[in-house]
Amino acid sequence: MSPRPTTDDTREKLIEAAMELFTFQGYAATGLAQIARKAKVLPGSLYYFFPTKADLLHATLERRHELLQSAVLDPVWQGVADPIERVFALLAGYRQMLTMTDFQHGCPIGNLVIEVGNTHPDARRLLVRNFDNWLDAVERCYRDALPRLPHGQDPRQLAVYTLVTMEGAVMLARAYRSFEAYDAAVVQLRDHVERLLVEAEAHPRPVKERHATKRARRA
Repeated sequence: MSPRPTTDDTREKLIEAAMELFTFQGYAATGLAQIARKAKVLPGSLYYFFPTKADLLHATLERRHELLQSAVLDPVWQGVADPIERVFALLAGYRQMLTMTDFQHGCPIGNLVIEVGNTHPDARRLLVRNFDNWLDAVERCYRDALPRLPHGQDPRQLAVYTLVTMEGAVMLARAYRSFEAYDAAVVQLRDHVERLLVEAEAHPRPVKERHATKRARRA
């Protein structure tokens, strides 16, 4: 006899169903009854956990923030030790997701910013928090690579450049149903990073700064 579902199980099913439906068909086009059906729970259970649709939206954004490392980054970065190659593995992972879903998946956070960013201020704050989470992860990659980057290079700004490249590339790939723009954007980002590496080799950091960078990475 299978165990009876717990209230935590029900809540999780609702969040997972909402995350998928919001991603593939949008927030406005997704009804609460549809979410309940997909989660295979009674509508009353949905309203018990999430009195409003906005409450459920907030819960999905909190969950995406929690899952970024374990569900997105770790699988993509498994076996990729070089911090800069981790950045490009992330871009390759998004490309693969677009391929697997025939350009339907896109970026869940970017999609919701366009759809609800102006109408749901609380959700917008959670969307920004999710983008900050992405930026923090990519910044860590560039920070780990600082000894190989030019003196004064800001890893946060490189992370912003990377995220903007990815978001724009995803949007154009979905619009054109083609990877031409996506691949071109990645090539240009790669070229920019490679030029930074060459510049750093030509003008090595002062020894004191290299030691300071290593101490900061260990801290």
